[in-house]
Amino acid sequence: MASTLVFRDADSAADALTFAQRAAPISDGLIRLRAEGGVLAITAAALAPTGLMDQAPTIVGMRVAAVDPELICDLVIEASGLAQTHTATELSLPESGTSAAWAGISPPRRGWIREGGIHAQQLAARAQWGIAEVAQTTPTSAGEDIVNAVRSRVWGASDPELSFQPRGVAFAAHAFGFVGGEETAGVFRSGSWVRVSLRRGHVLVRRTVREGLTAVRATGAG
Repeated sequence: MASTLVFRDADSAADALTFAQRAAPISDGLIRLRAEGGVLAITAAALAPTGLMDQAPTIVGMRVAAVDPELICDLVIEASGLAQTHTATELSLPESGTSAAWAGISPPRRGWIREGGIHAQQLAARAQWGIAEVAQTTPTSAGEDIVNAVRSRVWGASDPELSFQPRGVAFAAHAFGFVGGEETAGVFRSGSWVRVSLRRGHVLVRRTVREGLTAVRATGAG
């Protein structure tokens, strides 16, 4: 693994570090770094299935930055492992990478069709509502499984106030710092993916699809 990421300017490096710092306490605390052609896409999961039968959608935040055109990489690291160096245009990487199930499938780069828009203030309002709902319905001293179940129920639910996208879209936009000022986020679709784009970043959604499973049939004497 390369020891540093080299950005085209100090602002791009600072934005990438801020995104990583925001991602560290969210979900699994991992980020994916995918660079090619001078563009680095940094993604992190706000919500992802935690088991085979978990129907929660995969919801990731994405920030794009300009990097050294010669940099080619695709790796997953601990978000807290990305750090500032003595050079303003460089960030250091941890000694080793890791893996994440949500990072195994990449969203398409082309073929996006616009389907509408969501006002930024609506994203902020639904995020605040969901945060309060998670806090109120999570039992005191709840275990990880219960916490994950509550998060999946609240953030995975389709919300008519968000063009029937999962409520976790609002959470991701808020948690990653994409909501700011007056704007309407564009809603785009490509295959099984939906992208909600704001000036500060993008939220990508892929609903869980269970393929190859048949219905349970009764056996024995009828």
